Amino acid sequence: MTAPPPPPALRVLVCDDQELVRAGFGTILAAQPDIEVVGEASDGLEAVRMAQRLRPDVALMDIRMPGLDGIEATRRLAGPDVPEPTRVLVVTTFNLDEYVFEALRAGASGFLLKDARPAELAAAIRTVAAGETLLAPAVTRRLIGHYADRIRPPERGGSERDRILAMLAPREVEVLRLMAGGLSNAEIAAALVISTETVKTYVSRIFTKLGLRDRIQAVILAFRAGLSDPDR
Repeated sequence: MTAPPPPPALRVLVCDDQELVRAGFGTILAAQPDIEVVGEASDGLEAVRMAQRLRPDVALMDIRMPGLDGIEATRRLAGPDVPEPTRVLVVTTFNLDEYVFEALRAGASGFLLKDARPAELAAAIRTVAAGETLLAPAVTRRLIGHYADRIRPPERGGSERDRILAMLAPREVEVLRLMAGGLSNAEIAAALVISTETVKTYVSRIFTKLGLRDRIQAVILAFRAGLSDPDR
């Protein structure tokens, strides 16, 4: 019996204004049999043009670039008004970058620190390409905590909270709270003593009922509604 052919390699566009960084990412990803770098962009405008032309599965996006920065480039490629969005993985030096949250709101599918190990970079690309959201729990809590005032305006929390509680079943609210704490599906399953597949079902229902696109939007909404405390 003939073995089925392997799936096509994931197409990645690397967007960073530093040539050494682009070369480093290229070297790391070239060693992955299931990942292909299809282009390199040195600024935001070039990133948008190349992504629209090449249609990569994932765009690795730096935040600070000349001309058009990574936030606006992300918005143009993955924002809510984009008919055929490109999945964007922000790669940043989090401790120095104050704009990660804006990039996530602009439509990024997740973020990764530039000092991540090669295996983590490859795994992140696969995760984002599969349609999942990359949210490292510890970094997520730090990120959301840092921007808590902006995410959850006191005057809007009540009505948004009431709307969510009215639309979701109690178990779905539990899952949303745990997502907002940065837990993965497997960790949520362990916490609630249910299967990972059941968690995926709950997450899908939450997205549908609340009109959310991904896990990042769910986390932001939960904090805005006061359903989770970033300090916990």
